[in-house]
Amino acid sequence: MMNKTSISLALTAALAGTLGLQLADAASTRTQIVQRIGAPAPADTASDRIVIRYAEVRMRSSDAAGKLQVATAAIRRAGVERPVATGRAVKALPALQVTHLRTTAVGFDVLRLSRSLSARDLDALVTELAADPAVASVHVERRMQASGVAKAPVSPQFTPNDEFFASHQWHLAGSAGAINVGEAWDRSTGEGVVVAVLDTGILPEHPDFADNLLPGYDFITDSFVSRRDSNDRVPGALDMGDWNPVVGECYTNSPALDSSWHGTHVAGTVAEATHNGIGGAGVAYNAQVLPVRVLGRCGGYPSDIADAIVWASGGEVDGVPANAHPAEVINLSLGGPGACDAQTQAAIDGAVSRGSTVVVAAGNYNDNAQNYSPANCDNVVVVGANRINGGRAFYSNFGARVDVSGPGGGGEFDPGNGGWNGYVLQAGYDGATTPTSGQYLYTGLSGTSMAAPHVSGIAALVQSALAGQDRAPLTPAEMETLLKSSARPFNVAPAANTPIGVGIVDATRALAKALEVPCDPATGTCAVGTELFNGANVLNLASNGEGALYRFEAQAGRVLTFMTLGGTGDVTLHARYGEVPTAAAYEFRSGRAGNIETIRVTAPKAGTYYLQLSGTYTGLTLVARQ
Repeated sequence: MMNKTSISLALTAALAGTLGLQLADAASTRTQIVQRIGAPAPADTASDRIVIRYAEVRMRSSDAAGKLQVATAAIRRAGVERPVATGRAVKALPALQVTHLRTTAVGFDVLRLSRSLSARDLDALVTELAADPAVASVHVERRMQASGVAKAPVSPQFTPNDEFFASHQWHLAGSAGAINVGEAWDRSTGEGVVVAVLDTGILPEHPDFADNLLPGYDFITDSFVSRRDSNDRVPGALDMGDWNPVVGECYTNSPALDSSWHGTHVAGTVAEATHNGIGGAGVAYNAQVLPVRVLGRCGGYPSDIADAIVWASGGEVDGVPANAHPAEVINLSLGGPGACDAQTQAAIDGAVSRGSTVVVAAGNYNDNAQNYSPANCDNVVVVGANRINGGRAFYSNFGARVDVSGPGGGGEFDPGNGGWNGYVLQAGYDGATTPTSGQYLYTGLSGTSMAAPHVSGIAALVQSALAGQDRAPLTPAEMETLLKSSARPFNVAPAANTPIGVGIVDATRALAKALEVPCDPATGTCAVGTELFNGANVLNLASNGEGALYRFEAQAGRVLTFMTLGGTGDVTLHARYGEVPTAAAYEFRSGRAGNIETIRVTAPKAGTYYLQLSGTYTGLTLVARQ
């Protein structure tokens, strides 16, 4: 269903954005936008591609003729050799042919049919292929789409001191639905970490990408999709535009669209240049972005995406030079209906084995993420989208597959903030078609595509901080655990039947947890707990039930007070001198209903007091005074 929303812009000029909201009049100060959310390309669309993994005991990998013979025989058995005749004899219509396109990096063969088959004929062909002993697995290849949904405009005029950070980038602040990155920047900015963004490519000349873009690669092997003059993969990841000028060009009744410049916006969220006097900020602004182009006109093929995952993580791909900058984090703000195919899972498993954390958008169809790939793949961090108030965005996919949530916006407008509370602002472009058709500016988008790179950026902050202390990076499994255990509770809890993970990712909490001082193996002692400083408020504390441990270095003879207040929920305090307290072993306790708690030690000893917070709470303030 199409909705129209009218907004009044407080700024002087309008700019374009990406998937989901289409500007009808980008020059006016009162702009009509059209929203397209919850309408993915159908899972049963026609296709002309089949992906097969042949059984090695039956078929040599080099036997191209034998592979095609298996497919040709299946075409005959399935009865799809010739199309159904309409108005002329069947014998006058060409027989279906099959050609071998390539073998992917994880050992799957991509075959192209001479014409697209309907979903019914594809099912018949896949059934026959799956029954052949020479075939280990087979699936239809359909193009995936970017996972951004909405756009809104802002002034293209660059102003000093990252002007839009304070006025528009609510998603980076410490508010209910944001990632609380300000304090994290005191400990890490992502330096030395590579984040691969597999998307529509990049506009490398945007002035808010400083020296943090690495040479990327274009993995699209279909010139119709890439808009290049060949099917070859080529160096660089220039976004050539993904506009669709014709209704029905991509699938039945698919809409006409302007170019989204989706990859540029996603890359900006990860590592847009910061403190450079223009535009906005990125989460891990000193990290390096490795742009990899896998999406173009009408989306992108999973076989190209799988090879790109392998390459981005440092694996080998035939015909492509080795990646000199393997990515610690891979961001996939893309997806489509269907199961996680074996090829995609193999590529992800290989990347994880090489140490890359794979972050995936949950999808924007207000549906169970289990129904969409790669969100339903194993070994990935799946990210849902929340609104500025900390509740679930109405479009966000949900379910047990979703691990955490990040700010994606919800499309709600606030005239007091120029209409931007519902959108994530980052680098953009207003050209409707080619990368030479417009000007660079800043764009507001909403979607799980926007939520995922916030998580990728936090992962980069963590790995960089650990490297700065000469500590080993987290494994992908450890990173997932950290992101989940440090997430804040939702201020507006999602309905029980639409969960979007354990909470909202929090950069400051993630850094603090990752950098906790480990035990000294020589002495067996541990410096545990986060240190409290006299009279310094610790703000916006939150817990999903895991609580938090603090320590305070006390002086003898002066009254020591621990206090909590504010926020929502119910916190309980336990304190103890020299040892970590528990619910069963403590010296002091405060456990009234709510968050207003006080422990007063009238005659403290000199040394360390430990304070354990327990319960479920959010927005809590803690202070120690002596």
